[in-house]
Amino acid sequence: MSAPDTDLLIAGARVAGGATDVLVRGGVVVALGAEATAEAKGEPARLDGDGLDLLPGLVDVHTHLREPGREDAETIATGSAAAAAGGFTAILAMANTTPVTDTAENAERVLDLGRAAGLVDVQPIGAVTKDLGGSELAELALMHRSRAAVTVFSDDGRCVADPRVMRRALEYVRAFDGVISQHAQDPDLAGPSACCDEGELSGRLGLPGWPAAAEASIIARDAELSLLTGARVHVAHVTTAEGVEVVRWAKARGARLTAEVTPHHLALTSDLLRGYDPVYKVNPPLRPDEDVAALRAALADGTIDVVATDHAPHARHDKEHAFVDAAFGMLGLETAFAVVHDLMVRTGEMTLADLTRVMSTAPARLAGLSAAGHGGLIEVGRPANLVLVDTEAPVTVDATRSASLARNNPWHGRTFTGAVRATVLRGRITYSPQPTTDPEVTA
Repeated sequence: MSAPDTDLLIAGARVAGGATDVLVRGGVVVALGAEATAEAKGEPARLDGDGLDLLPGLVDVHTHLREPGREDAETIATGSAAAAAGGFTAILAMANTTPVTDTAENAERVLDLGRAAGLVDVQPIGAVTKDLGGSELAELALMHRSRAAVTVFSDDGRCVADPRVMRRALEYVRAFDGVISQHAQDPDLAGPSACCDEGELSGRLGLPGWPAAAEASIIARDAELSLLTGARVHVAHVTTAEGVEVVRWAKARGARLTAEVTPHHLALTSDLLRGYDPVYKVNPPLRPDEDVAALRAALADGTIDVVATDHAPHARHDKEHAFVDAAFGMLGLETAFAVVHDLMVRTGEMTLADLTRVMSTAPARLAGLSAAGHGGLIEVGRPANLVLVDTEAPVTVDATRSASLARNNPWHGRTFTGAVRATVLRGRITYSPQPTTDPEVTA
């Protein structure tokens, strides 16, 4: 890793399509083009960008880091390392830890652990309700006024099902333009044991089903509450064509509503559940082909605003069970860029600029991180939060070599196209794999 007080020269990378040199000093871009080389002092750290694209660092608004409480599955340090390896310079840590991030003190603890790790900016998400209980509001205002400056709140893993509680939460966060990120799942429709898309497949496999209506109905209700209160609602991990249509309807009505989709819901279908492999058990569940196609189209046309990983590490003893008893979730930080690039850019459904928008610019804006220098243009005077990518390099995923403590990786053995070559946080190289003569770069 480069020292923060050393000049960094990124030579010959494509920036917005054109090859140029970028000089970073004191964590800020200070020169572009011919001036970059001329102004470099001493022996700067150097990244060879020839044939590579330089993008704003990626931002993930939906990460589970497990610390405090489940350090056997992940720590903030190991999750930060996985994020840096995936090209991320900022991640938002979900509140469902032990103890729950429902107080200013707990939020500041997460912030401090992230700063100690120093690989990405770790911004805590605060719980909406105390202990994720769904009935009594957490310390929303106090968390926002704390050093952690919490802006996004979520009971993710659980829906804020009571409409009066959701309305009060929205009214509180409206005062500081905060946002409630909702796990859109009506618990009475889905049921406590739902783990498979409801339909012919769930019936044949004997797995409790989760109907699309459980998602769509909550999105519709929260859109109405956004219109009522004037506050921002963010829909976490949309998974169904019906949910997409409700998001589209809500935006057309003027609701302050945004939505995210995960790489795994863009790429994987419920057919994978036929083998009862618990690595494919996620919450919300994988959906059929027609839903996956609707999600891709909605991401491409802007109905869905951001891609978020929902990185959900688990200890082996929590995942290796019969399907209905296994923990929900899969890894995502290290593979997100490659999966989305391969699926959406190489197919022509999106451009690299579109990918930058949904994985950097829009999530930074949503999370209030634009002012901190995330997701912005690469230009003189801007903080150097950057990722250098090779859009032509094949990447074969090896789950045994993950920076994460967990191994519940659904992509093991699969090859994608699009490799992260380096990640830079405020001018410091936080990830750069060793050079290799192999034809493939292993993630």
